[in-house]
Amino acid sequence: MRDVVLVRQACSSVTVAFDDAAVADYFDEQADAGLSPQQFGRVWFHTHPGSSPHPSGTDEATFARVFGPADWAVMAILARGGRWYARLGVHAGPGATRRLPVRVAWNEPFAGSDHAAWLKEYETCVEQEDEWDEVDAFGERLFGLDLGVARSLWSCPTD
Repeated sequence: MRDVVLVRQACSSVTVAFDDAAVADYFDEQADAGLSPQQFGRVWFHTHPGSSPHPSGTDEATFARVFGPADWAVMAILARGGRWYARLGVHAGPGATRRLPVRVAWNEPFAGSDHAAWLKEYETCVEQEDEWDEVDAFGERLFGLDLGVARSLWSCPTD
């Protein structure tokens, strides 16, 4: 992998919603540059707020829905604390799935490493959602709880 690109998205510690127009624009830009989706749209890299890098049920459902039709795709997850999970799914022919080893050279500079530019891209593309809006909606839908009760049951650290 040579580059990581962010598209507009709204995220919380447990959800992500990509801006469909931003994804379409990115695919159009890459196609206009002469690239095929196999060259730019087959790796889904994301983070987990806890220490477990293993895919959640939502991760598995999203990977199947978004990347299932592709001939191959990779799901890679970085958890808090630096633990990784990566898996290749091949959907062409008989198909196969294989866990991938991950090595990250955190302190080695490389062509294109520009931390200031990365931070600017993050601030431009990622909208952080209010955790309590989700907890309130979850509690109301499932249990008829009000926000005060939900706050007493769930803790959403802000660090």
